[in-house]
Amino acid sequence: MQIRITWPAGHLTATLEDTPTAQALHKALPLSATANTWGEEVYFDTGISVDREADAQQVVEPGTVAFWTDGDALALPYGPTPISRGDECRLASPCNLLGSLDGDPRKLATVRSGDPIRVELVAD
Repeated sequence: MQIRITWPAGHLTATLEDTPTAQALHKALPLSATANTWGEEVYFDTGISVDREADAQQVVEPGTVAFWTDGDALALPYGPTPISRGDECRLASPCNLLGSLDGDPRKLATVRSGDPIRVELVAD
């Protein structure tokens, strides 16, 4: 499954694995939200609530598409957060892994807190 994430200064696509969380997200699309930033991470509310999956991780690669179950939010890290050690992408708590961004995750640096953000399914 491929999704498009759009904000005023740009957009990225992401390829998602077939996981329970990705399926729940698919059912909620399209969705619009307000972006938040936390260090070099963009996150935003999805309006869906899912349980933490067994393989949830807190330290991930830049460009990982993660679901923060504590905040019902998509988390899109592209660099260090305030709790990172060194250059790692450390999320606020373990998150469900959905897939990864296509292209350069540093494009997310153009997202400003408060920006409108939209997520939609890319047609096959």
